[in-house]
Amino acid sequence: MRVLLVLTLFVLTGCAASTAAITAGGSQVELRQMQTREYETMDRRGVLRSIVATLQDLGFVIDKADFDLATISATKLQKYEIRITVTVRERDSGRLAVRANARFNEDPIEDPKSYQDFFATLDKAMFLTLHKVD
Repeated sequence: MRVLLVLTLFVLTGCAASTAAITAGGSQVELRQMQTREYETMDRRGVLRSIVATLQDLGFVIDKADFDLATISATKLQKYEIRITVTVRERDSGRLAVRANARFNEDPIEDPKSYQDFFATLDKAMFLTLHKVD
């Protein structure tokens, strides 16, 4: 049954599915863990600026950035549609948690590499922003 679902998804989305690296399976807890990273800073505004810069560097267009609610939504269109929403929440002990939730068309992106790539780019942008390097 699962194989049929995957094959149907592949046929419906064509080659773009392999480009977006959508995978089936995994629990919601595992998905949330790969979507979230914590940073040892309380500079929420600086983190949000870094997220905007990261999304733009990755070819996304910012749809909405609400610095009061600490959420940013963006879209990338290249023969397919990827939407991403990134939220920032305060954690205890002076840390901020950043969670990215991405969708390919209407399906959640569950590929760990997609989130690893996003956070690797964000790490670099945060270093530059938090150390005031232009």
